[in-house]
Amino acid sequence: MAPLDLDQLQTFITISDMGSFTKAADEVHRTQSAVSMQMRRLEERIGKPLFEKEGRTNRLTEDGERLLSYARRLMHLNRETLAAFDDRALEGTVRIGLPDDYADRFLPEIMARFSRSNPRVELTVVCEPTPGLVEHLKRGNLDLAIVTHNDASAQSEVVRREPLLWVSSANHATHEEPVLPMAFGRPTCIWRRAACDVLDKMNRDYRVLFSSYSATVITAAVLSGLAISVLPECALRPGMRVLSESDGFGALPDCRIGIMRGHSARADIVEAIARHISESLDNISVPLAEETAGFDFAALAAQRGRRLKPGHILPGW
Repeated sequence: MAPLDLDQLQTFITISDMGSFTKAADEVHRTQSAVSMQMRRLEERIGKPLFEKEGRTNRLTEDGERLLSYARRLMHLNRETLAAFDDRALEGTVRIGLPDDYADRFLPEIMARFSRSNPRVELTVVCEPTPGLVEHLKRGNLDLAIVTHNDASAQSEVVRREPLLWVSSANHATHEEPVLPMAFGRPTCIWRRAACDVLDKMNRDYRVLFSSYSATVITAAVLSGLAISVLPECALRPGMRVLSESDGFGALPDCRIGIMRGHSARADIVEAIARHISESLDNISVPLAEETAGFDFAALAAQRGRRLKPGHILPGW
């Protein structure tokens, strides 16, 4: 059997990503007729229709969706193979840092994406809160860090925004206690300061019951019903309930995730992984069920910044 044409597969992926033959043609630097010809030949090779008309747009058929998964894997393997034999390929060690709550959600995608394209680069990863990462960068202990952006210092290049949310246990009424028990990061945490400012403006009585640099500790305190806290969308876990103004909690500022670069002798590697981080964070959506209690999580993932349904209880996944 004749092998599949990688150029056709790349064009096929681009059409899927761009949502249009015309936009894809611009992206792959071909005419629209050339792109259409490529797709006709690919359909002939597969023996199945890959697109179907929906109004003015072309969307993937069920067979097209199946092929897309294989096509992405083939293109990843192609890039990995070429990089393995490229004498100019990036090689060396890069030291990156990020808070543990970001690491849990984002690191698998970042590491997989970067390592496939740069198999000769060794990643050294440090997990600490943002203030500690900033100090590591200043001292030359890190090449790059994913941090929580702070307007006061304007210290990072913002690459992702997420809602910052009040969270409680779905199985306890902790948020109804007259004096709210809170679980926060250490006093330097900007989420803690933002939450305390909102509570003070609301004249809500509260006390900080747990204080920790560890996101695991904060999450455990919330899920056990011992405290409520504030978390970005990416840190939500099964068994948490999102609280809103209808529950008596005011709106919080968005969480902005940024990249900071250190003073590294390997600027080429640092820029390469910074680009991969930015692309990875742009593609990651929250891992929630698409439809629960009538709420469309797919729409939430597509429109980051839109709030979860008030009082929504997160399902397992």
